[in-house]
Amino acid sequence: MTALNSRDTGVAETPDAPGPVPPAERDETVLSGPYRALSIGIVSVVLLIAFEATAVGTAMPVAARELDGVSLYAFAFSGYFTTSLFGMVLSGQWSDRRGPLAPLTWGIASFAVGLLLSGTAGAMWPFILGRAVQGLGGGLVIVALYVVVGRAYPERLRPAIMAAFAASWVVPSIVGPLASGAVTEHLGWRWVFLGIPALVVFPLALALPQIRRLASGPVSDGADGPASFDRRRIRLALAISFGAGLLQYAAQDLRWFSLLPGAAGVALLVPAVLGLLPHGTWRAARGLPSVVLLRGVAAGSFIAAESFVPLMLVTQRGLSPTLAGFSLAAGGVTWALGSWLQSRPRLEPYRERLMTLGMVLVAAAIAGAPSVLVPAVPAWATAVAWAFGCLGMGLVISSTSVLLLQLSAPEEAGTNSAALQISDGLSNVLLLAVGGAAFAALGGGAAGHAVVEAAGTGSHPAAFAAVFLPMAAVALAGVWVTTRLRRL
Repeated sequence: MTALNSRDTGVAETPDAPGPVPPAERDETVLSGPYRALSIGIVSVVLLIAFEATAVGTAMPVAARELDGVSLYAFAFSGYFTTSLFGMVLSGQWSDRRGPLAPLTWGIASFAVGLLLSGTAGAMWPFILGRAVQGLGGGLVIVALYVVVGRAYPERLRPAIMAAFAASWVVPSIVGPLASGAVTEHLGWRWVFLGIPALVVFPLALALPQIRRLASGPVSDGADGPASFDRRRIRLALAISFGAGLLQYAAQDLRWFSLLPGAAGVALLVPAVLGLLPHGTWRAARGLPSVVLLRGVAAGSFIAAESFVPLMLVTQRGLSPTLAGFSLAAGGVTWALGSWLQSRPRLEPYRERLMTLGMVLVAAAIAGAPSVLVPAVPAWATAVAWAFGCLGMGLVISSTSVLLLQLSAPEEAGTNSAALQISDGLSNVLLLAVGGAAFAALGGGAAGHAVVEAAGTGSHPAAFAAVFLPMAAVALAGVWVTTRLRRL
């Protein structure tokens, strides 16, 4: 489901040759005694987010159609990412200065409230408002989790816990679309949103006491106590959120008048982004800036394309919401496999090569998915393509998290983790805006009113191609970025 910064490239390098690890510590795993409860707790939090993403994605085409909001379909996703940008910056500040416990608690609560708002919405804009509240919570949670990993786990265990995060998507990816599709078809899409908040109780009960014990409080207190919040950074976070929202609105409302909010969005975004991301990010400077940039390139291109996969299969090939959502299920398994591969100690020297391979797979999957717009191509071809794409994402996303923590001093883990997530979230907003504008301009909004009863009778296939092919080009650019992740 789916955000920060330092003006310098950021921070302490890990030693090239760390000292020997005592045998007792070398045998420890993320499920060893000191880490077991914490690992189960925070992985449960990720499991909650995973169920939301897979279930909501399956129900979204039906929700948008019944709320007469297919033309705002991309907004239902980007609204989440827009507010998550502010949540990420706030969480980074909050975690570095007061510890990750409070932002994680409030984030989960906001996440649940947003689901309830969307589930009870009577029109598309209130539905999008609920998604925005949910995004704020998601932004708080994801950065706080990164800080927990950086504080509570030694460096040798971090790849393993990142792999566990990815593995926690496997069951939701398989069960989520089936359950969500069945609930949507028999009980209604609203129950997909209203049922998920019940999952909040277990992560709160299990994770929070362990976080309080192992990772709470600021990194260090000065003479006057913890440092105060950086108000300039908070203002920049508000600017980036409002700017992204205005730009997304302009992209969805294709009229000359929309140039005004679009220009205002750019005016807010540019200085905010320059102030919140590491210096040199946009020119792919070596080291931390390229790690942050790659995260945005990979996540933005993939998520923007994936958001339209269920809608394409429902409207163009006549699949039910259950089958359309299930077409993405194998991706959960292959994503976890890719994340597991990057965590293997023997593959550590080849991490950058694995990430290059991962971006090649992502680009190929996005380019291949719209082949199902040709009636002769079987619908399951999308599932196969997406499985390979998710394998690539598993290699890339977990590795960017590992590299970021290696390049971050403990007191900057929250700020730099937020930078990574801002790159992720902002690219999702911007590329969804681009994809949504192309989709709407080519008549894609009309597709939602023509849910097909037989494969191949949907309208406006070019609208879908206009989303996928540019995203494939963006992913291909990420292949070059993977060559600049380490300093020479």
